[in-house]
Amino acid sequence: MIIVNIDYVPGYKVTKVHGMVKGNIVQSKHIGKDIVAGFRTLVGGEIKEYTEMLTDSRQKATAHMVREAEKIGANAILNVRYMTSQIMQNASEILVYGTAVTLEKD
Repeated sequence: MIIVNIDYVPGYKVTKVHGMVKGNIVQSKHIGKDIVAGFRTLVGGEIKEYTEMLTDSRQKATAHMVREAEKIGANAILNVRYMTSQIMQNASEILVYGTAVTLEKD
């Protein structure tokens, strides 16, 4: 699956537009890592527990989007965008979406 955040892939032409596909996940850390993250906010710097959580969430949301595109026969997803929102305290949603297409070599 080709995944890009632009509206074309050099050397390929779009032969079919399948439509928008998306993937999302809502995830939170367990209480132990939340406590560690809380202490990190006191001293500053990267909160690795949340960085890891969001990286993992993006990967899972992207996998959901790819499965949706594969189900409708696409071999690429163009104009991919990510969004994050807080659902509740310490729980975030990651949404990824793009346009599923079929590409062929020029």
